[in-house]
This record gives sequence, C-alpha cells and structure tokens, in this order.
Amino acid sequence: MRYTDWFEIVDPAFKSLILPNVHVDLLYTGGRWLEGPVYVPAARHLLFSDIPNNRVMRYDDVTGTVATFEAPSNFSNGHTLDREGRVLSCEHLTRSVTRREHDGSLTVLADRFEGNRLNSPNDVIADSQGNIWFTDPTYGISTPYEGSLADSEVGSRNVYRLTRDGRLDAVIKDLQQPNGLVLSHDERTLFVVDSGVQPAYLMAYALDANGVLQAGRLFSECSDGMYDGLRVDIAGHIWTSAGDGVHCLDHNGRLIGKILIPETVSNVCFGGPEKNRLFITATRNLYAVYLNVTGC
Repeated sequence: MRYTDWFEIVDPAFKSLILPNVHVDLLYTGGRWLEGPVYVPAARHLLFSDIPNNRVMRYDDVTGTVATFEAPSNFSNGHTLDREGRVLSCEHLTRSVTRREHDGSLTVLADRFEGNRLNSPNDVIADSQGNIWFTDPTYGISTPYEGSLADSEVGSRNVYRLTRDGRLDAVIKDLQQPNGLVLSHDERTLFVVDSGVQPAYLMAYALDANGVLQAGRLFSECSDGMYDGLRVDIAGHIWTSAGDGVHCLDHNGRLIGKILIPETVSNVCFGGPEKNRLFITATRNLYAVYLNVTGC
C-alpha cells in the first residue's frame, strides 16, 4: 500500500505527527478479538489479550515472533504497567484487577466493592502517585464469549480509583458502559470512554489539586464505529480506537487525522525503545506503525 493509503489527514496539524514513507506493519493474525496491549520495556515485548480465546499473547520486539504468553488467562482484557514496571491486568472471569509481581506471582488488587463482586474490569491505568484507575462495565458478564454469564452484584457500571493504601472508591457512577481510560500527560484530566451510548462518548474530567474529580464534560463523539481503548502522546494528542482505524484528537477533542486500518480497532499503546511506535489491536490482527511523536 502507498503511504497515503494508511493515513487520512483531516487537519494539516496531523502531518507533523506522522512520518513520510512509513507503512503500517501487520505483526500477527489469528485472534478472535484482540485487546489490551501493553509494552514492557524491560523485556522488549508487547503483551496483548485474545479475549474469546482466553489467552494473552506475547510479541517479541527483538525477533518479531508471536507466541502464547498465558493460557488460560481468565479472559484478561486491559493491561498496563505500574510505576515499578509490574503488569496490571483486568480479568473478566475472576472479575478482578491483578498485579503480576517481579517473581511471577499474582496479587489480587481489587475484586469487590462494598462487599459485592465487581462486574468485569475492562481497562486500567496507573498514575505517578501509585493510584490505580479502572473501568468496570458488564461486557464480561453479559455473555460467556468473553467471560461468564452472571448478574451484576454492584448494580452499576463504575470507574474506580484504588489508592496506594488500598482504598477503593467509585469516582464516576453515571456512565452507561465505561470502557477505555487515560490520564493526560500532566495528570490533571482523566479521559473516559462511554461505549454504552451511540455515538460513543469520550468524556473529560478535571482533577483538582487534591485529586478530586470535577464534573465530566463531553470531549468528543466517535464519528465512525465506537471509541474503545486510547492513549496520549507527550504533546497532548489522544490516539483512540474507532471503527475505521485510529483517530487522533487534538487538545480540544477535534479530529485531526486517522490511521486507516481495514477492520475495527479495539485498543492502542505506545512502545518500542523510543516509545514512538504505536501498537494497534484490531479485531483479529495486531498492527504497528512508527510515528513522529512519542507516547507518555
């Protein structure tokens, strides 16, 4: 494909974020619904979920090979790294957020709220203060295809913050299906996707000096398909999944460009030694593309 076949420039500002003569690499094919990519710099590999196949896959950034990393995976979905480089995972089947310790053991960080089991944690991030934020929609308990059919015990679909001292707070309670989430580079704004409305919303919540969330505001509406997972770069742009590829939004939530992918994209993450390669999970395939900007 030609360079122009991979990118759609909506605003000239997008040109500074992409490189001439690059192409989107197809790294792996054969999943059912790929999700939750996280790049682990210490190991030079990318982990990503194949949720319906109940496994986590591993892309080796040195050899370019892909192999099964963990199976069964408790229908793991989203992943991230904490500030010590440990992998945090959202598990649909156990309805929990877990942490993989450096010795390989597993620690359950959260599986209940006010005595009731969580729904099915979906996506997770960690901030610089050691707090963990995650979304808890019902996708993993609404069908056995991505988890196990079960009723919601908490009775709502919330965004949670787990503090360093182990306190779990429901910080957002009014979204239909909270999905992907990310903090701005300065950690003064929390962005959360609500994929339970059409078109899907990307909401923005300011954090005050004490870390208290202010009322949310609509930041962007998805123009094709559905927003899902997202990441930010050091310049403040948001790179988010959509039905026709990856959408790049500016500081005002305005679409400035797209990376065109021939299937629905679920999630993205920055990785590589320079953090300038965007990895893209898209339905059955894993893609990647080098950009002229680095991720946070």
